[in-house]
Amino acid sequence: MSIRPKIPATIVTGFLGSGKTTLLRHILAHAGGRRIAVIVNEFGELGIDGEILRGCGIGCEDEGGERAGQLYELANGCLCCTVQEEFYPVMRELIARRDDIDHILIETSGLALPKPLVQAFNWPEIRNACTVDAVITVVDVPAAAAGQFAANPQAVDAQRRADPNLDHESPLHELFEDQLSAADLVILSKTDLADETARATVETLVREELPPAVKVVASEHGRIDLDLVLGLGAAAEDNIHLRASHHDHEEGDAHDHDHDAFQSVSVELPAVDRERLLAILHDLVQAHTIYRIKGFVALPGKPMRLVVHGVGRRFDSYFDRRWLADETPRTRLVLIGEDLDASALAAALAVAEAVETA
Repeated sequence: MSIRPKIPATIVTGFLGSGKTTLLRHILAHAGGRRIAVIVNEFGELGIDGEILRGCGIGCEDEGGERAGQLYELANGCLCCTVQEEFYPVMRELIARRDDIDHILIETSGLALPKPLVQAFNWPEIRNACTVDAVITVVDVPAAAAGQFAANPQAVDAQRRADPNLDHESPLHELFEDQLSAADLVILSKTDLADETARATVETLVREELPPAVKVVASEHGRIDLDLVLGLGAAAEDNIHLRASHHDHEEGDAHDHDHDAFQSVSVELPAVDRERLLAILHDLVQAHTIYRIKGFVALPGKPMRLVVHGVGRRFDSYFDRRWLADETPRTRLVLIGEDLDASALAAALAVAEAVETA
């Protein structure tokens, strides 16, 4: 009796806006006949990344229609917190279809800790059918070089002294290190937007958090040889307990990693003026602690839907598809950060509404 091979699963983690979805799109575009199931986890009320993957037209459609069960989107929080409620049934369904699947890609929320997710692969029913081929951590080089999402002991210490109520490390600092601690491969993204000095600085910073065996590779626009990211055979579930993190010995819920430090604010508007909207978003990220902005935008008189991404003060926008016949063009944005005033943000963005002319 032959033993059925396990389905390899690649977990893609990294901070908000680091380039995880771009990497997934590249993998799907160059799958080379591999039958890949994708699980997308969102932080926030809107399934923005899932929509982007559905609209990519590569690996997501079958004769014009999305295949049932091909794309799983978990939109109610981080996988590490909802894993018992949602991850398990999703994996059971994939395991039931294991003869139709060559690989599973899991994109975690930018606020998720990857270690509990890897540990879930030790549950008997999952372990017997699946293995973690690798944990890939994506690091945004320009952002890390600017000190926004990287370890900075001096800044943390200064912040601690300035705020008597702060007696712990920055949640972002811990998250950055914990995402690296679980990695089997680190991808430095957006290297085309940073000079060699910045890239070298970030690579040094990253390597300080990694064992020597973990490779660090560079990528632009998510382009990377699939042989580097698939088929690593790390079986990460076997040794994840040896990878120390900041949250290994917390009291209470093992998955409690202070998500209350982060907020997600959703704003819906009619058609907006593109330049006015981008100007307002630039002002908002300077006036508020906003780490990530993403969404779909309706422009007056335009039949195409505009996708907007923002990381720090850097924004990107592009048209992805036409509005469907049964869709009402609307602007939907998600802003992720700390101590956000939803009413104030909504009021500021309302100014971007396009003025109708007679």
